[in-house]
Amino acid sequence: MKSLIKSLPLLAAIMGLTLTVKAQTTKTSTTASGGIIWSVGADGGITTGSLRDSHKSMVGGSIQADIPVADQFYFTANTGYNQFFGVDNVFGSGVKAPDINIIPVKLGLKYLPIKLLYVQLEAGAAFVTNKSVLGYERTGTFIYAPQAGTQIPLGGTSYLDAGVRWEGCTNFTANDDNSRGHFFALRVAYAFSF
Repeated sequence: MKSLIKSLPLLAAIMGLTLTVKAQTTKTSTTASGGIIWSVGADGGITTGSLRDSHKSMVGGSIQADIPVADQFYFTANTGYNQFFGVDNVFGSGVKAPDINIIPVKLGLKYLPIKLLYVQLEAGAAFVTNKSVLGYERTGTFIYAPQAGTQIPLGGTSYLDAGVRWEGCTNFTANDDNSRGHFFALRVAYAFSF
């Protein structure tokens, strides 16, 4: 939660900058029909913080819906599956850390300040599917994810959606920072609208 509070001023500054840039550009639409944009993508990333001691990388997949609410603003709904790979030699013990399997469910807002570029902020819950193997107290935890990316038209109502995000979560076990998952990830998705 401390990380979320510390990142709020940075997010506010980014949003302020993008709104300033938007005021100096012409309005453009990323969808031909103004409808919902669906995307299916692959995620890959590297862990940060204390999680890096036991898990170095992650891969996953995600499905997202961008629902237009105003010009250049979208409400987002995102879910998927992430697998964090345990290292072979945790703290030099010779023991392999078990993989962490998580299903994230997030809601958020996406804003396109200029053509092709967006900023996005999502929050929700992460559900660990192998809690007993990991020894976690909780099955679910709060997650938050600021993201920036591009949505490039491929023709018709199809797009390439590529974004970079930092995602963090609260502890799965109270007072155990090793049960907290922070990571940087790249999402590359095929997006389309009806």
